[in-house]
Order: sequence, then structure tokens, then C-alpha cells
Amino acid sequence: MSDPSKTGGEKGTGGPHDTEITDKYVGHVDLDDALSDNAKYGTTQRGLKSRHIQLIALGGCIGTGLFVGTGATLSTTGPAPLWLSFVVISGIVWVVMQCLGELSAWVPVEGSSVPLYVKRYVEPSLAFAAGWNYWYAYAMLVASEVSAAAVVIDYWPNPIPVAVWLTIVLAVIVMLNIFVVSWYGESEFWFASIKILGIIGLIFVGIVLFFGGGPNQDRLGFRYWQRPGAFIPFAAPGNTGKFLAFWTALVRSGFAFILSPELIVLAAGETEAPRRNIPKAAKRFVYRLMFFYIIGTLVITVIVASDDDLLLQGISSGKGNAGASPFVVGIKRAGIRALDHVINGVILTSAWSAGNSFLFAGSRSLYSLALSGQAPRIFRTCNKHGVPYYCVGVTSLMACLVYLSVSSGSATVFQWFVNLTTISGYIAWIILLITYLRFRRALEFNGLLDQRPYRVPGQPYVTYVALSVLVILTLTNGFQVFFPGKFTVSSFLAAYITLPIVIVLYMGHKIWFRTPLYTRVDKIDVYTGKEEADRLEALDVPPVAKNWLQKSLNNVWSLPRVK
Repeated sequence: MSDPSKTGGEKGTGGPHDTEITDKYVGHVDLDDALSDNAKYGTTQRGLKSRHIQLIALGGCIGTGLFVGTGATLSTTGPAPLWLSFVVISGIVWVVMQCLGELSAWVPVEGSSVPLYVKRYVEPSLAFAAGWNYWYAYAMLVASEVSAAAVVIDYWPNPIPVAVWLTIVLAVIVMLNIFVVSWYGESEFWFASIKILGIIGLIFVGIVLFFGGGPNQDRLGFRYWQRPGAFIPFAAPGNTGKFLAFWTALVRSGFAFILSPELIVLAAGETEAPRRNIPKAAKRFVYRLMFFYIIGTLVITVIVASDDDLLLQGISSGKGNAGASPFVVGIKRAGIRALDHVINGVILTSAWSAGNSFLFAGSRSLYSLALSGQAPRIFRTCNKHGVPYYCVGVTSLMACLVYLSVSSGSATVFQWFVNLTTISGYIAWIILLITYLRFRRALEFNGLLDQRPYRVPGQPYVTYVALSVLVILTLTNGFQVFFPGKFTVSSFLAAYITLPIVIVLYMGHKIWFRTPLYTRVDKIDVYTGKEEADRLEALDVPPVAKNWLQKSLNNVWSLPRVK
């Protein structure tokens, strides 16, 4: 570890430990104070194993956005925009994941979160706005996924009211999060394993149908890219309409990925051997994105036409169940019986798992806000198992907005939730990428860039590219409302209301606390927490596989102990 007193003096401004201890908002003293009351409030514990963190990284990404949401995008824009949008968003998510990997591997401290890094490397007001934006978005995502799970159950005829199913699904998710963090990790491991096996099976079925191996022996190939066509022009004729179709798909596809990479950071403080496991999860994330999302959406465009009557009927019914899933439609068209019920079970598991992950993420976001002094101190309280139960409880109460789905018009209300969380996610990623650039600049200033435990090729250039795309997406995500005859107040608010909310949070905090515009690079603290991380890394003994089976399991799941 580099000596702080000997670093950072290249420009005559002194190292980070020259920061005045009276500085209220910047530097390491603020973080130390936040962590000094552990005896009173308790702390989180490192109860997540490597296989947990690997499945959290992947499993949290796969929700109803992939299984169901792709159907609406396909019917609106056509197969080419759907597939291309997932390719582009996968690239952006890969950059986000790698930035998170570098940040969290450097100091995987208790209460790790993006807002904690924003406060440390950028400035407190932006961290305040980012933190509450994250918490709100995760709470809304819990509500969305619980609602989807209840409606998926309703696919099978039963006399039980939807409110009962909502209560059961939400109660199970809360119980998995409220007791021991290892319960959450273990449940997410198995939830995610089921839906990963499900999507692998669906991709395999799609490949078989591509080559004509279905019951009707109809070789599909890329037939639907030719008829009815690769593009459905959107809002304008010709090439302009094709481009707008692609941009519409790009905006919509973000919901399938939104805020999932952050699950790694939120779990960093509760992960065994974080310096080994977090980089491993970040590195392998890109291959899983390519397989599950890029290949998965390509299979969708192969097995179902964008103008298929069953697809359009399932979407127009307003139900987010398997009837609107392009996978189900394609399998029905191929003449495969009973498989729709299996897929519906996979979609149910997917929604349940995503809701489980988002409740964990929302509660840890609120916990991190409390650690950094930007939420009431009561939210720092943990039980004897290291679970911040007040945070879990309040996030669960916020998720009770899911009961709006019992009333009429709930489909419209939850489309708002989808739009709001998507734009919130884009804003969160913009702030994250800015934070990474400041973090990197601080390491350069202190001569620590070569000491990073995890390094990503192409930096910082790939970050600048992803940042530019996200800014454009955020500003244009509601472009449809500006076309003649398309403007409605509800659509405009759903597309843009989050922007002024974040700005008000940011400006209100800045005016009230009179925080600096940004933290000067010579005052950015890059040392607090590093000594502990270095110590844990030195004590870590990587597992050694004794046979080919254990080696294969370690490569796939990164099992922490092989005895």
C-alpha cells in the first residue's frame, strides 16, 4: 500500500490526507465518523459467497423485461431494432459493470453503494440526489416485479383474488431479506439458477426451430426478417421511420437491464473475498450479457413475426403474463404443447427473483444513505445477523404501491412505473460514469492508477462513449410526444418527471448545506477503506479444484470453497 504522506505531492498541493479535518462534506473523516458507531447500530456482515455474488450479478438482470417486455417492442418496431437495441444497451451495461467493478474492488467497504462513491469522489449534493433516486427506483422495481408475478400466477385459472397473490409474493420476498443475508443469497442463487436454465432451454428450442426441428418441421431461418420485414417504420416513412423505430426500441430495452449491475456494488460490503470475487463477476458479466440477452433476443426475432396475431392479442389484453411473451407465441406456432405452462413458471420465478434482488438493493441503498449522513440515522440499525431491518421494512412499505394493480387502470399506472424507473436508471448511470471518471482522475493524481486490483481495457474512452449515449437517451426518451397529435400530459410526465425531481434534490441539498460545486482532486480521499481491503486480499486463499467437475463448477459459479 502506498504511503499517503508520499503520494499526491507531484503538483505541489499535497496528498489527500492534507484535507482539513474540519471539512464537513469532503474527505475521509466524514466516512470514518459514519462508521464509528457500530457498537450502537450494528453492521452488515459478509455472508454472501462467491456463487451468490455471481448469480446476483446475472440473475438480477433477467426479469420480465426480457421474457415479456420484448414482445411489445417487437410488435412496435420490428425484429432488427429489437435485436440492435439489445446489442447497444448490452454494450452500455458492460461499461457500467466494469466501472462498478473498478470502484467496488478498490474499497469494498461496509455500506458500499454508488451514492457513497459519488459523495467520496464527486461531491455530497450529487450523492444525495443519486442516493434517493436509486432508492426510489429500486422500490418501484420491487412493486413492478411483484405485480408481474401475481399476474403470471393468474395465467392459471384460480378463484383466489389477485390481492392475495400480491401479499404472498411480497411476504416471501420480505422474509428472505429480513433475517440473514445468506438467506437472500441462497434464495437468489436458486431462483436465478432456475430462470437461467429456463432461458438456456428457450434459446435451445429457438435454435432447433430455426433449423426446422420442431413438430411441424418448418424451417424458420430468418423468414420473419423478410416478411413482414426487419423494420416497422415509426412515426415517419422511409429511413427516418426506421431510425426512429430503432431509437424507440433502444429507449424501451433499457428496462430489461436497468439498475441490475449495481447489485454487485451493493453486495460488495457483504461479500467474501471481495477483491477476488467482484472482479471475477464483472469480467464474466459480458459473456452472460451476450448469451442471454443478445442471443435470446435474436431467437425471439427468429421464432415469432412482429405482426403475429397471438402476440398482438397478448399485448393488447394488458396482461403481463406468458400470453404476451414472444417465446410462448413462437412455441405455440411451432406446435409444441404444454410448454407455455413451463415458460409461465419460468417467468414467475424470474419476477420473484428480480423482486427479491431489488428489495435487497433498495434496502442497501437506504442503508448506505444513512451511513453517509444523508438519511436518518435509525436506518443504520442492523439486527444481530447484520441485516438493516428498518431499511428493508421501509422499502417494503414503498413497494406496497403494488396494490394499485388491484384497481382498474392499474396497467396504465404500472406503465408509468416502468417509464419512471427506466429514466431513473439512465440518470443513475450518468452519475455513476461521471463518478468513475473522477475516481480515475484522483488515482492518477496520487500515482495509484497502477495499483488498481481490477483494470479494464479501453478506459476512459469507453466510459466517455457510454456517457454520451446515455445523455442523449435521457433527453430524447420521450421524443414520441413531440410529434403532431401525439402529445399527452401523462406521457410527457412519465418520460421526463424524474429529471426535475433529481434536479430539485440536488439543488435543494446544495443550497441548504452550501456544498462545493465539486471536490477538488487533491482533496478526494482514495485511502479510507483501502487498508482493510488490502488486508483481506492478503489473507484470501483462492479455492483449488481437485477434479474436472469442481473446476467446471468453479469456472461457472466461482465456488468459494472446494474441500
